Amino acid sequence: MATAQVEEKYNFEVVRWFTVAAVIYLVVGTLVGVYIASELAWPVLNFDIAELTFGRLRPLHTNAVIFAFGGCTLMATAFYSVQRTCGVPLWSNGLAWFTFWGWNLIIVAAVITLPLGITQGKEYAELEWPIDLAIAVVWLAYSINFFMTMMKRKTSHIYVSNWFFLGMMVMITYLHVVNSLAIPVGLFKSYSVFSGVQDAMIQWWWGHNAVGFYLTAGFLGIMYYFVPKQANRPVFSYRLSVIHFWALMFGYVWLGAHHLQYTALPDWTGSLGAAVSLAMIIPSWGGAVNGMMTLSGAWDKLRTDYILRFLIMSLAFYAMSVFEGPVMSVKTVNALSHYTDWTIGHVHSGALGWVAMVAAGGLYHMVERLWNTRMYSSSLVNMHFWMATIGTVIYITAMWVSGIMQGLMWRDYDAFGTLTYTFAESVAAMHPYYAMRAIGGLIYWAGGAVMLYNVVMTIRTASSRPAVTAATANA
Repeated sequence: MATAQVEEKYNFEVVRWFTVAAVIYLVVGTLVGVYIASELAWPVLNFDIAELTFGRLRPLHTNAVIFAFGGCTLMATAFYSVQRTCGVPLWSNGLAWFTFWGWNLIIVAAVITLPLGITQGKEYAELEWPIDLAIAVVWLAYSINFFMTMMKRKTSHIYVSNWFFLGMMVMITYLHVVNSLAIPVGLFKSYSVFSGVQDAMIQWWWGHNAVGFYLTAGFLGIMYYFVPKQANRPVFSYRLSVIHFWALMFGYVWLGAHHLQYTALPDWTGSLGAAVSLAMIIPSWGGAVNGMMTLSGAWDKLRTDYILRFLIMSLAFYAMSVFEGPVMSVKTVNALSHYTDWTIGHVHSGALGWVAMVAAGGLYHMVERLWNTRMYSSSLVNMHFWMATIGTVIYITAMWVSGIMQGLMWRDYDAFGTLTYTFAESVAAMHPYYAMRAIGGLIYWAGGAVMLYNVVMTIRTASSRPAVTAATANA
């Protein structure tokens, strides 16, 4: 009876589809990542097929994990939590289904065009102009539906997770539109309206803010809803969460230039980006501490609640990533780290440790409530947690060591002032670390496969394992 009442009150069918799609894309996207990581260790794996080369598959991997997995996760969690926190169904169920099918058609377009080499060549914005237009339309449909649902809310205030989701939607809309401004010269060929260093500045204004607003603000929206719900405790400090939100909204937009230290970009822009990056450590750590301290008086839950483990471990990786990034933006550190695998390690400590683990926690939480059941196997959730944690640690440790080694080899001079090592020698020295990365990625992918199996079996056997209580299921 309770489930039927919830179904009548909220539009959850589209959320179910987004949830399952997200888990599938996690497995597919990380599988492509493992394959291209293996290609760097063992180049013979490209089989001299252009469509299988690292250069073609790498943007497919990033688009799959960021926009397919990440996008479906954000859309599932936003549509789920906004209904719960506002006490009303989605403003338009039809628009939600348009968002689902539109987003997945865009993903199919990416799968077709990127291996064929049809690309703008811009980081995290590779897709050509017709697909860019489709992204703008579908993203607006998603954003408008979310905003209008908030507008008709029955609650007097807007819960902080909705602020993070809304901030992400607004920022990504204009970031995507401006960075994607291009002059089409064919159906799948265009040239950016910006050129030279201006194009680089706009690109990294987008590139870092895709990280800052899409992969940070959006997933903080997940954290601020699902950590208190899974822990069954109120957020530690609501005031701190609001400060965290506004600091991110006003601070993150300045950081993009720190990707362009020691380039043709004016020196002051890189310095400004680095200075604001360092300042952003404070509110970012405040948010991480806020999430962790929500467990005050309930830390014992981590012994048995494996879903909560994902959410809390992700905050540890978040705190680490938002410290490491600003440090790497400082010019003296950047002189060593720039263009090395250290950057890859940093990105994946955030992507695997923060984004994918908080997403997994949110998705597990939703699966139990959307199907009014318990996970098919809590042991498999625990196995996934340890595989994700160990895989991430192996991956990022390999990249940290190889990256610092690269930087040191590239800048080492002999007594005559000539380079001690050739570039080829530095590449050869990376081989064991590239193999180690592939192994770490394989472990992480296998954990995602365990999650997919667990979710599928949970859905298939949901009727035989109802939630403990109706109150629990509808929390």
